Amino acid sequence: MKDPKAHPAKAFRAAILHSIANPTDVGLENSYQYFEDGILLIADGHVVKVGNAKEILPTLDDSVVVTELENKLITPGFIDTHIHYPQTGMIAAYGEQLLDWLNNYTFPEEKRFADKDYAREVAVQFLDELARNGTTTALVFGTVHKESVDVFFQESEKRNLRMIAGKVLMDRNAPDDLTDTPESGYEDSKALIEKWHNKGRLHYAVTPRFAPTSTSEQLRLAGKLLEEYPDVYMHTHLSENEKEIEWVQALFPESKNYLDVYDQHGLLSSRSVFAHGVHLCEGECSRLSETDSAIAFCPTSNLFLGSGLFPLSDMEAKGIKVGMGTDVGAGTSFSLLQTMSEAYKVMQLQGDKLHPFKSLYQATLGGAKALSLDNVIGNFESGKEADFVVLDLNATQLMRFRMEHAKSLEDKLFVLMTIGDDRTIANTYSYGECVYERH
Repeated sequence: MKDPKAHPAKAFRAAILHSIANPTDVGLENSYQYFEDGILLIADGHVVKVGNAKEILPTLDDSVVVTELENKLITPGFIDTHIHYPQTGMIAAYGEQLLDWLNNYTFPEEKRFADKDYAREVAVQFLDELARNGTTTALVFGTVHKESVDVFFQESEKRNLRMIAGKVLMDRNAPDDLTDTPESGYEDSKALIEKWHNKGRLHYAVTPRFAPTSTSEQLRLAGKLLEEYPDVYMHTHLSENEKEIEWVQALFPESKNYLDVYDQHGLLSSRSVFAHGVHLCEGECSRLSETDSAIAFCPTSNLFLGSGLFPLSDMEAKGIKVGMGTDVGAGTSFSLLQTMSEAYKVMQLQGDKLHPFKSLYQATLGGAKALSLDNVIGNFESGKEADFVVLDLNATQLMRFRMEHAKSLEDKLFVLMTIGDDRTIANTYSYGECVYERH
């Protein structure tokens, strides 16, 4: 950390809540810290300390500016572990399941990203939406076009966001003007890694769209990239839709299952994130756990496309890391609050409950763990980066009325996650600086 004297410390006074562990592992009461009248002290983009105002305020230097936030709740910034920025313009496209939806809506829109100016326009809109919804870190799909990722990183760098993104690898079963080759995909990805990976707060993800749109040779070269750059990410889709799974088996008849296609090409590791995983067999679950790979749970997308119900409790019982993903544009909202609401309903339909403290964990520290970033983001431990969101407990008339009837912290949190949306976000801070303020 740089000398805080050169960058004066700032303090924020409000109710403060953050996860410190997975409730599944330690129990609900031991999974969080809450300060009804709290102080979050930051300097040079990092957390200095968090605690009770009455204990911290007397220790502050006179130069520290204290921002008082009435009827607000501060939480860590939300972490979206699966989203497609090029699908911003086609969110809420009607009436299809996965494979038809790709052909009828997704591919036509993604062709437009050959135009660098259009890609930049969408990247700006996308990052604005993330900030407006309290999301400070995301794992992001680009398109097959190298330029789509280049402009995304340029715009993310301007805002000093911690973002992970990658160029789509896709050399078959897609329109000709949306395919690359194994060699060009490898070379373009390598160039982007060299330019952007670990530059500031940015990271690269090797990004095969999904097994059906890559040949074995392309997947082999994706594995080669992971060998050459062991700290980059791998981001793809897995077992979202039953027809998709049948297709994968027909395309890769020698594979034991869908995940095995990726496994045979060296694509499983602690930095691998597989979106969906709705329909997994025991063998796939075992390999995900053994390799410390993660799944992105995307409830709004799974419901919208009719893909199925993700068995969160079962996956965690099998030792699999799980983050939360909006999966825009099959997902129907940029808001992780709304995504938590849909996750609760997905669990209810399986006879299970999703406690609000568990939801908070999934959207913050759990997401950070899924992305192997919990050493730098995810909660307010001293030294972590100061990414946080200010939630307005009185954001709407209904919410204000409902909060008057709330009897506990978990009740208030559940209200935020059930009827909250982008209007609930008063401010979003990235690396200690405000990147969104609601007007």
